[in-house]
Amino acid sequence: MRRFKSSSSKDQRVPTPDFTENTVSNGLEWESGLNPMKFMGIFVVCLMGLSVLFSLSAILQNPPSESLWTVAEARPLDVLPQKATNQEEDLSQPVEVPKDKLFGGLLPMGFDRESCLSRFESLLYRRELPQKPSSYLISKLRRYEALHKRCGPYTELYNKTLTHLKSGQYTSSFDCNYIVWISFSGLGNRILTLASAFLYALLTDRVLLVDRGVDMPDLFCEPFPEVSWLLPLDFPVTHQFNSFNQKSAESYGNMLKNNLLGNLSRSALPPYVYLHLVHNYDDHDKLFFCHQDQTFLQKIPWLIMKTDNYFVPSLFLIPSFEQELSDLFPEKATVFHFLGRYLFHPTNSVWGLISRYYQAYLAKADEKLGIQIRVFDTGTGPFRHVLDQILTCTTKENLLPEINRKEPIVTSLGKHKTKAVLLTSLSSGYSEEIRNMYWEYPTVTGEVISVYQPSHEEYQQTEKQTHNRKAWAEMYLLSLMDKLVTSSWSTFGYVAQGLGGLKPWILHKPENRTAPNPPCRQAMSMEPCFHAPPFYDCKRKTGVDTGLLVPHVRHCEDMSWGLKVVERDSEL
Repeated sequence: MRRFKSSSSKDQRVPTPDFTENTVSNGLEWESGLNPMKFMGIFVVCLMGLSVLFSLSAILQNPPSESLWTVAEARPLDVLPQKATNQEEDLSQPVEVPKDKLFGGLLPMGFDRESCLSRFESLLYRRELPQKPSSYLISKLRRYEALHKRCGPYTELYNKTLTHLKSGQYTSSFDCNYIVWISFSGLGNRILTLASAFLYALLTDRVLLVDRGVDMPDLFCEPFPEVSWLLPLDFPVTHQFNSFNQKSAESYGNMLKNNLLGNLSRSALPPYVYLHLVHNYDDHDKLFFCHQDQTFLQKIPWLIMKTDNYFVPSLFLIPSFEQELSDLFPEKATVFHFLGRYLFHPTNSVWGLISRYYQAYLAKADEKLGIQIRVFDTGTGPFRHVLDQILTCTTKENLLPEINRKEPIVTSLGKHKTKAVLLTSLSSGYSEEIRNMYWEYPTVTGEVISVYQPSHEEYQQTEKQTHNRKAWAEMYLLSLMDKLVTSSWSTFGYVAQGLGGLKPWILHKPENRTAPNPPCRQAMSMEPCFHAPPFYDCKRKTGVDTGLLVPHVRHCEDMSWGLKVVERDSEL
């Protein structure tokens, strides 16, 4: 396999004059009776040398702030920043070291660099995007961080609220309200649902607490300063998380179904409510997305949520959230991009996988294309119809060049453009076929194509720590590409496109093991798809197509009944 070697410059030391030998020898000559004028000349030279050394010392101790920051940021990566000379040719080169380390004010200060290198180094790998976080979103995040610091785990207010939860008694005098996110489903789902829960926390002034599951601390750095987002291990309801379902007595939908909430006095309200928002939820569970139900839920201090859905699109359809969401996200299709970049920073162990792979194989390519393959067919792949679909899509959309089967070599003047293809799949067969094709035949454009695949686990291993580390690293690597091809229905691809701010080409889902025609289409926005949205008009209490209510929430390209957030002027 062809590898790109990252270039690292050798230490260049400033030579310092060594006067010891000359001083000693001339001292001996003076003792021997030599001319004192020579000694005076040597003494003057020594003074000049000391002056030079003093100047160098002052400069090294107080270098210009901008250059110091650049060196400090770039050295651990060995990625040499390059200025673009041609926008098309240099799309994928590591961007010039940014002066804005906090992503336009999105990220907070106050973190130790060594504890989470990705927080400080990831901007070196990304192109600057036109989307900027709104000032209102930035101020909202700073207010949330203050709330989290005041009410987070083991604070005085947290302990006070927890006492009431343990007692099972409701009180209306809570200073802090909470949303507890249960770690559930595959990694892609967890990332999307955690972003959804955090947005809900922002909209309702709740503190987000995160169930650790089997590996959350191993995969993600802490996003909030000073106080952890992890739910304490001694939380009194944790032992029930696995057994919670829509039939649980604490389930909001179940309470509605059995009319247990209609005539309750405020003092009789439960101290916590379980929200079942998993794909198999029923019509009563879906009333969570109604304005009047949100009014009731505001009274409950502890909400415990289990979901495998990116439910952000339906939050845009709740009237009480509409103005706040508009202020937070003037560009509506940037929700996951900004919240994902704010929340999800790979731990150092995962960042090592990402940075080493990028430097070894991707850093020097003129352009980088990501291809994410998820196959839902049963049986052992690779499948010929899937490979045909990938090649048809990428060549038709000019993402990859055609090959020349007639000529053994295609010559062209000047430098050959290099394109690196990062392919992720549980099977190694697709990358091997594409790599062999571009090895055995030249491209009609003269481009040099290299194909890389970090891992091939053969089957999904959701509960395996090393599997999830690699999966998170591959999602992140895909987000660093210039262009992206993803598979229908895949949350893995949704995470990559959202973090990268990319509108991918989505491979249509094959039917009857036949490559679809057309093979793919470009997404309307970078936002993920809500796979199981409600189709209910809360005001009229009747069924309705929720993909037709507002111009910025439409049906997904890859799932006709799903919903996604788009910009108002997006093409259908």
